[in-house]
Amino acid sequence: MDVHRESRDFVREMKFLITPERAADMESWARAHMVPDPHAAGPAGDEYQVTSLYLDTPDFAVYSRRGSHGRSKYRVRRYGESDLLFLERKLKTGDRVGKLRSLIPAETLPLLDHAGSPADWPGHWFHKRVEVRQLRPVCRISYQRMARLAGSPSGPIRLTVDRALSAEPIASYAFHPPVQTTELLPGQCVLELKYRGELPGLFKQLLQEFPLRPQGSSKYRAAVLALELTQGALCLSS
Repeated sequence: MDVHRESRDFVREMKFLITPERAADMESWARAHMVPDPHAAGPAGDEYQVTSLYLDTPDFAVYSRRGSHGRSKYRVRRYGESDLLFLERKLKTGDRVGKLRSLIPAETLPLLDHAGSPADWPGHWFHKRVEVRQLRPVCRISYQRMARLAGSPSGPIRLTVDRALSAEPIASYAFHPPVQTTELLPGQCVLELKYRGELPGLFKQLLQEFPLRPQGSSKYRAAVLALELTQGALCLSS
């Protein structure tokens, strides 16, 4: 594998839109049955801030799921106030999700605003792909995440709860302080379960204890609708 890129195997993903009260139940349950994400912080050692720049074409082919744009999303992700950023391609097939990503120093992010980039830069592959696909930043999405992990016969499993989702339109690769954000999914939080193979026993236990119904939810599509980035489009689940 290219040393500049990390490929993450496809995993299954289940999403749920839940109330803040139910989110508190999920957090308590996860803290009783799972271990904290080792990269997280906060009082329980399992929280962090996520901020992502999402890319689309001038005519919003990703949002509209046209052609090959319907299966992949390109984004730049920052955790907390880190000086390192992830350039990511997220590829979805059915209920399975895979990632290809690279880690870059934040000060090199402006390279993406220009034509071409050094071949030895870790983000060079990402830059080439977004240029070919005519992608550019359209919005920035932020939220607070609680993340817990556990093991299973099929491999590691992960539970996350995302709160306080907000978005803001942007036109360049930058993580400046927000100016005027818009709340996303008012009165709702996002629960995600990720695993390989069959639904693990621990998650079966969770779904037996709580009446949860899977519901597709795309933060990016919610942002496009809330920010009115394209008129006359419907925010469909993904």
